[in-house]
Amino acid sequence: MRAEEKLPFLRDCLAITIPEGGQVILPVGAEVYLTQAMGGSFTVYYAGRLFRVHGEDADALGKEVPPRPKLPENADDEAIEHCVWDQLKTCYDPEIPINIVDLGLVYECLLEAVNDDKKRVYVRMTLTAPGCGMGDVLAEDVRYKVGQIPRIDQVDVDIVFDPPWSREMMSESARLESWRRSCSQ
Repeated sequence: MRAEEKLPFLRDCLAITIPEGGQVILPVGAEVYLTQAMGGSFTVYYAGRLFRVHGEDADALGKEVPPRPKLPENADDEAIEHCVWDQLKTCYDPEIPINIVDLGLVYECLLEAVNDDKKRVYVRMTLTAPGCGMGDVLAEDVRYKVGQIPRIDQVDVDIVFDPPWSREMMSESARLESWRRSCSQ
């Protein structure tokens, strides 16, 4: 995909304003520039602003809706936790093309039994800077994507700033990608 692909909205579509996190309806026929398509979500530029479009609305952009996560019928806690981490790796800051796990933003992820079949997930995470306006958007993305996993009943996200995030928390591949992007600008 090109860095910016011009697309018309094929139907009215709910979008999230970046960085405020407010909800708006982008109208059918609106011509947008697709600036990022990662983790099943889309970042579009329209009328001088950036917006996040959930993957379930990919058809409004003429794109394929990503599949929902699946679990084996007899999945144990380890398999469920693995699926949760896989889903967390589909969460991207709409302005940074590196997932929140590789960015080092997720400090803790715990599963707790709600009943025999359902689980509650607790995610403790941070942001790249305390003043980052994307906190609510990222937290909602985590809740939404982890909540799609079968047998997950509740997802709680706590954004903390202690310890403060630093580049050293990034995975080696994320640091390399960050360096590569800075060199190409």
